[in-house]
Amino acid sequence: MRQAVNESGRNARRRRAGTGKDAIALLKADHRQVEGWFSQFEKAKKPERKKDLAERICGALKAHTKIEEEIFYPAFLAATRETELHHEAEVEHAGAKRLIGEIESMGPDNDYYDAKVKVLSEMIKHHVKEEEQRDGMFAQAKKGDVDLEALGAALAAKKQDVIAQFSQQGVPAPKTRSMKGAELERGEPVEA
Repeated sequence: MRQAVNESGRNARRRRAGTGKDAIALLKADHRQVEGWFSQFEKAKKPERKKDLAERICGALKAHTKIEEEIFYPAFLAATRETELHHEAEVEHAGAKRLIGEIESMGPDNDYYDAKVKVLSEMIKHHVKEEEQRDGMFAQAKKGDVDLEALGAALAAKKQDVIAQFSQQGVPAPKTRSMKGAELERGEPVEA
């Protein structure tokens, strides 16, 4: 009986905090949502539909990386001291952000639009696999001294704030923590 009361109180606190999920469940839910949109993008034929899905994907990934980098990663580092996984995740985020910036600057009429969304999808699949695998970041966070429920509430609250900010001010250009804007030159495309 006492356990049921404690569970009930814990569930009420989760609802008040805006999430019924611990940090890892929340981040995994974000992963599944974006995977679904990537899958829909692959099947889409109409340019308007592709543009809508790409905008959803890019916006969701920006919000997700922001809450991960500002809340989850610092908690992960404090609990595990695992810098190698953290640094790799930051670099993967930076690469994805560069590609998101490219996608957002073009439309479905661009010859490389579909290819860039596909490559972004592959990058995200790789990143998600590394976070979710047996010895990945999520598994190590579970082993570490991290209050995943409190962290989940913090992530959910921050995500709501970020989404509200995006709604009011528009989705900002991506910023990276691990890459500088190296100058790139664009060569001539290969003609078919």
